[in-house]
Amino acid sequence: MTTSTKRSTIYFDRDIHAALRLKAAHSNKSLSELVNDAVRASLAEDQEDLAAFEDRVNEPKITYETLLNDLKKHGKL
Repeated sequence: MTTSTKRSTIYFDRDIHAALRLKAAHSNKSLSELVNDAVRASLAEDQEDLAAFEDRVNEPKITYETLLNDLKKHGKL
């Protein structure tokens, strides 16, 4: 763990906590490391999603109804 850490209290579902403790023991990591890794992965995924939205901002927009009609027209529904 890095030297610039901040303490926080997190309440886990009992079964999730048990699974995390087992995973920590098997991976030689602390619960904090596992949680930090998971949060980093989630934030990175959010960043990728935001970048994808930005890349597609100029794409034409269609309604859901138009999409369904197009799928039906092309025999996909």
